[in-house]
Amino acid sequence: MFGWITEFDIEREPLLARLGNLWPVLLPLAIMVVLTLVQWLWWKYNVWNLSSLPTSKCNYHVLMTSTVLSSVFKNKITDTNVLFFQLLRGLCSIHQQINLGLFYFWTGLRPVVFCFSPEIFEAILKSPNNIKKSFDYTFLSLWLKEGLVTSEGSKWKQRRRVITSAFHFRILEDFVSVFDCQSKYMVEKLKKVTEKNKCLDIVPYITLCTLDIICETAMGLRIKAQDNKDSFYVQAMHRVAQAFIARLLRPWLWADWIYYKTKRGQDFKVDASKMDEFTRKVIVDRKSELLAKLKSKDGVANKDPEKKKAFMDLLLDMHMSDPKHFTEKDIQEEVDSFMFAGHDTTAVGTSWVLYLLGLHPEVQDRILEELDLECGDDPDKPFEEDCLKRLKYLECVIKEAQRLYPPAPFIGRQLQEDVEVNGFKIPKGTTCMLVIYMLHRDAESFPDPEIFNPDRFLSENCLKRHPFAYCPFSAGPRSCIGQKFAMLEEKVMIANVLRNFKIRSIDERDKLHLSAEMVLRSRGGIRLELSPRK
Repeated sequence: MFGWITEFDIEREPLLARLGNLWPVLLPLAIMVVLTLVQWLWWKYNVWNLSSLPTSKCNYHVLMTSTVLSSVFKNKITDTNVLFFQLLRGLCSIHQQINLGLFYFWTGLRPVVFCFSPEIFEAILKSPNNIKKSFDYTFLSLWLKEGLVTSEGSKWKQRRRVITSAFHFRILEDFVSVFDCQSKYMVEKLKKVTEKNKCLDIVPYITLCTLDIICETAMGLRIKAQDNKDSFYVQAMHRVAQAFIARLLRPWLWADWIYYKTKRGQDFKVDASKMDEFTRKVIVDRKSELLAKLKSKDGVANKDPEKKKAFMDLLLDMHMSDPKHFTEKDIQEEVDSFMFAGHDTTAVGTSWVLYLLGLHPEVQDRILEELDLECGDDPDKPFEEDCLKRLKYLECVIKEAQRLYPPAPFIGRQLQEDVEVNGFKIPKGTTCMLVIYMLHRDAESFPDPEIFNPDRFLSENCLKRHPFAYCPFSAGPRSCIGQKFAMLEEKVMIANVLRNFKIRSIDERDKLHLSAEMVLRSRGGIRLELSPRK
């Protein structure tokens, strides 16, 4: 009589088992439902804080739904970073067209205000009090600790003052020879590759070159990344960067007690620990070496003023002068910060310049004319800082490339005081994302903003432009300390490539899939055709 029940139970068991296998989908969705409910309650009682600001409430749910799907299906449906950046550009463009330089939506329990007008950039970045980085930078604290990138308050001010005094023009002079040597070595690598295939993705070659440069200039260590792309340090750094953005786009992983119990979090911890151990060993070895050299046999200090010093050596000098106030731990924090901030940003910045040059052969020719005039026409002659400073047109080209494709597409600030501008009030405690990519597309500051035109940055064309209309390296008290370093490095790499190759870009700009990671990338790489110059 009840045989159908037995039959149902037999059929039900595999069904329940199949439902059990769906927990990777159901759990994030359940978390999102709860977050949405709590968000609504919070919003209901606190929305007056943001009442003067334009909002795009529904778009957050679109973004988070796509994020859940892509994380569950491991990006087989869509690329989260590409989708996120497409959505962000679309929202900014809509508000830009109606002369609104900002909007906000909620991410989890946190409202984020996206800003992209020069006036708002100035109000936030110029403030001596709004220098605290946004909450997402804490995701890097396991690696960077409290270095210049992530520290705040009195520690940041004291550290900034110390580092600025060390990072003077003399150190840049020392570094130019490193830029030149490593980029010439990269050119030789490219020559061998292009003998077989003229078409290649330029980004990996530029990235390994900048890694060699940053390791030699920051730590005084040659890791030979261009010969060993599988180096554990190289791989660990790339994995940490990827893990950072993956966590940022998944609010359910923001809490440390959840994240570090996941496979992603455990891998991040292992990679950060490996890099930590590597840097610490280099510092200890370097310190022992310097102490041994500081004194001659008769005990007299024996410093060689002509010897090139790595960034770490300058910090070690400060440490040995005042070990209580500048410890080995402080050195490690700053070296790791220098490695983080000065590697990928310069690599993608240089890659974007070469890509745009590949679309504009007439600009290549003009750069070569300037190179021959200011630095001589001998491609084997080492570059010097004096001639690099005279390459004004090349500098305009780099700045225009950074306008169209800023290495850091946005930066974050956590407001420590209210900001009032253009009739809007952004309250203290708000997370602000300053969207540099869209700031640089303000038609009032840059007419025909999608057109590549290096002449925009000729001195006479910059006079009437808003001082905060162009901020590829941020601005104000917390502007990038390595701007001049990056400019010189890019000039040398680009000059060495152009002297040896004619460049043609394979893909038109509308075919690229831009991805907002820690830096602005093209998903699928930047494909160039390199032909040897005769």
